[in-house]
Amino acid sequence: MSSSQGHPQRWLILGVICLAQLTVLLDNTVLNVAIPSLTRELHAATADIQWMINAYSLVQSGLLLTAGSAADRYGRKKLLVAGLALFGAGSLAAGLAHTTGQLIAARAGMGVGGALLVTTTLAVVMQIFTPEQQPKAIGIWAAVNSLGFAAGPLIGGFLLNHFWWGAVFLVNLPVAALGLAAVLALVPESRGPRGARPDLPGALLSTIGTTALVYAIISGPTHGWTAPRVLFSAAVAVVVLALFGYWESRVPHPMLDLGFFRDRRFTGAVAGAVLVMFGMGGALFLFTQHLQFVLGYGPLEAGLRTAPLALTVVALNFTGVATRWTARLGTPGAVLLGMVLMAGGLVAIATLAVHGYPGTLLGLLLIGVGTAIASPAMAHAIMSSIPPAKAGVGAAVNGTLAEFGNGLGVAVLGAVLNARFAALIPVAASSLPAALAAAHGEGERRNVLDAFSSGLRTSQLVGASAVVLGGVLAAVLLHRAQREDARTESDAVAA
Repeated sequence: MSSSQGHPQRWLILGVICLAQLTVLLDNTVLNVAIPSLTRELHAATADIQWMINAYSLVQSGLLLTAGSAADRYGRKKLLVAGLALFGAGSLAAGLAHTTGQLIAARAGMGVGGALLVTTTLAVVMQIFTPEQQPKAIGIWAAVNSLGFAAGPLIGGFLLNHFWWGAVFLVNLPVAALGLAAVLALVPESRGPRGARPDLPGALLSTIGTTALVYAIISGPTHGWTAPRVLFSAAVAVVVLALFGYWESRVPHPMLDLGFFRDRRFTGAVAGAVLVMFGMGGALFLFTQHLQFVLGYGPLEAGLRTAPLALTVVALNFTGVATRWTARLGTPGAVLLGMVLMAGGLVAIATLAVHGYPGTLLGLLLIGVGTAIASPAMAHAIMSSIPPAKAGVGAAVNGTLAEFGNGLGVAVLGAVLNARFAALIPVAASSLPAALAAAHGEGERRNVLDAFSSGLRTSQLVGASAVVLGGVLAAVLLHRAQREDARTESDAVAA
């Protein structure tokens, strides 16, 4: 491989990497569409449905750092192959499941494969492209994430209209098989130095701590933030993650070098990534509820109406337009502009959606443009501030931040929605369906829906504020890091 030009087949390999990434993304979004069918045909209770979704998220989130560290040590290609194989096997088991317990176990197995794929795909991208080419490559990788978000509900709706629910899992098999063959044939092996012993205590502590934290965030809205299980899980997360930090600061060869957090470029991108996923993940989750509960669209119709967001991201990143804007503005400016546009889109949806779809479309397009500019810039800032030997860990940090921010956004903004809803319709504190069932006459139903819409607007405005805060914080820290780098280079030249 030429170090000056990157791997000779790098763009073809990027296509393979994106195919592997798309496998994971499609499955997560497709499952949401299949929930009514699963409820009906497997006689799944609400708790079963929650575990079908959460089993995957908990396992994947808990294993991300461990998977990234293992990829750096034992080989990113090996772990990418293992991830595709495990994900394919889990999809087969899920598609053939006859009980809710079998499906939950299969989803957990898919979570192991998902953790390996999320960490290795971005790490391989960093290995095969030169620093100059990495922003465009990461932009394409990020655009595939948006494509999965848009295509999942559409594919899921089509499959469920023609086949039984297991098809939403079995559709992963040909994609995983094709990806596996392409990875084996094309992707070069890469790994970091193997002198250090594996950090097994760090892996164990990070897995337990992250899993407990994500479980607390996921279960809080359902069971209540003061429920014993939520408080216990949160306490375990705090204690174990504190132990993890202490251990990593003392061990000679840590899995996650805490020195990374002294780099302002890294901490700026990290802060921005958490807040943008907090605001965007939560607000868009609430937006889909608005389309289905308030406007009465089905899952397929709702998917079609959210598609412009993802298609905008795909268009700007695949054509390289977003990369050129980022190069012109610089990373701090690109992050700030992108996140201001995203926040503006959320405000447009919150304030204009009541006037019809054109206002919503404007908001989606603004969010799409902002995401296309800011997300790849932040991902590149995180990955480029970490030594190449730790690329898998860097990808794991990026993935963990996305999971954490998204889960926290859904939980907190959902709580804002519920608080506003309960204040306006006290009898409706439990849920929208319960409030509609208790309403008498069309006038009361209209009041309930208006209260729910008001709660959604408040939540989206809170999300927009979080995104702006993330943009300002990230831009300031990234700008300071650039000034420090320039001062260091100037001093070196003068010496």
